[in-house]
Amino acid sequence: MELENLVGDKKRGIHELYRADPVAADNQLWGRKSDPLTRRGFLTKGSLVAMSTAVGASIPFAHLMPSGLIPAALAQADAPFEIPGKEGLVILNDRPVNAETPAHLLDDRVTPAKHLFVRNNGTPPATDGIDVDAWELSFGGESVEQQITLTIRELKDKFKHYTYQLQLECGGNGRSEFVPPASGNQWSTGAIGCPEWTGVRLKDVLKHVGIKDDAVYVAYYGADVHASGDPSKVPISRGVPVEKALEDESLIAWAMNDEDIPAMNGYPLRLVIAGWPGSVAGQWLNKIVVRNQVHDGAKMTGTSYRVPCKSVAPGTTVPDDEMCIIESMPVKSLITFPKSGIEKAVGQTLALRGHAWAGDRDVTEMHVSIDFGATWIKAGLEPAANRFAWQHWSAEVAFTEIGYYEIWARATDSAGHSQPMVLPGWNPKGYLNNACHRIAIQVV
Repeated sequence: MELENLVGDKKRGIHELYRADPVAADNQLWGRKSDPLTRRGFLTKGSLVAMSTAVGASIPFAHLMPSGLIPAALAQADAPFEIPGKEGLVILNDRPVNAETPAHLLDDRVTPAKHLFVRNNGTPPATDGIDVDAWELSFGGESVEQQITLTIRELKDKFKHYTYQLQLECGGNGRSEFVPPASGNQWSTGAIGCPEWTGVRLKDVLKHVGIKDDAVYVAYYGADVHASGDPSKVPISRGVPVEKALEDESLIAWAMNDEDIPAMNGYPLRLVIAGWPGSVAGQWLNKIVVRNQVHDGAKMTGTSYRVPCKSVAPGTTVPDDEMCIIESMPVKSLITFPKSGIEKAVGQTLALRGHAWAGDRDVTEMHVSIDFGATWIKAGLEPAANRFAWQHWSAEVAFTEIGYYEIWARATDSAGHSQPMVLPGWNPKGYLNNACHRIAIQVV
């Protein structure tokens, strides 16, 4: 990314951070500590690397920089924030970059690269001009038989290739609706997509490498760098139980929609483990470990991607040992046509369509409502293209009176679970909101 694309727009990102609290922004972005007397800022080695990377050069007099000032190279950047290869996404954060897709841009049956959301925990590695065939994936951990390394070329040559359409959803999708507010990226509905992925089955590669009988978890590491710039810190390293890793649809993928994976979605290699939070599907993949315990990497412990094991009242402080790891995502649906806010003439029929998905399960029924959930109309529902792909639905409604309407969508899964009409159980990090999706219609 160009320098101007790293700094964000003036509504969010670096300018907003410094406007709110410049000293705190220094600490958050660069790890820079301030001397209360001299107002000089002190940078650690890792912090200096991060700032130097951002401005594009070394900083000879970094130790003399006043605290609380945006580096001029960033402060004077006035280009709007853009993500190369993406169109229409809403930027939630620029450090690290996170962006979601408005619901109406997810209307395609197969999500195009330009409309797949972006979820980063750190800074993506520089991959321009790399030798993709030579990219290395190492295998380790207590419960692996061989400590070996395979290149992408070797993966392609040694193992059968598979292509599946697979859902990918952030565990925090829908977080913006939680009350009290939950910390983290304030996703609305757009941290979901369902492209086609091509690669090799994780289970085939693990069979080749060898798994010991005491194996419990399979986890990943990526080539991304911690947002602080500190190379000793891991931005994220998560995993899944062996049983999930060995499912047919769990892929080590190098292609999306028959093209290279976009740079901001894990190029040149990533895991795709559908139905569970997207955080288990490691991007810029360069290491897989087979563990004899539940993985304890970055964002596997504490409250990260965990919810209370038992229901709690909103705002409750929950001890870490009473939090359970998120596994299968809940049943969910999305109205992708029409776009929210349109006008429709009274008496006319309105065609609706969208997608529904249910983690490890299938969606068995789909309904829509135009009277705030008092009555429901059954929608047509198509089977999934393959296991873990979302399902397409369609319906028609008509309005007999002028006024404001909301269309609500509700999916039901193969276990009989339906989407709630309001926010489901509260949790401290705002995960797993699967309340009915709603759009507004003005009937005139």
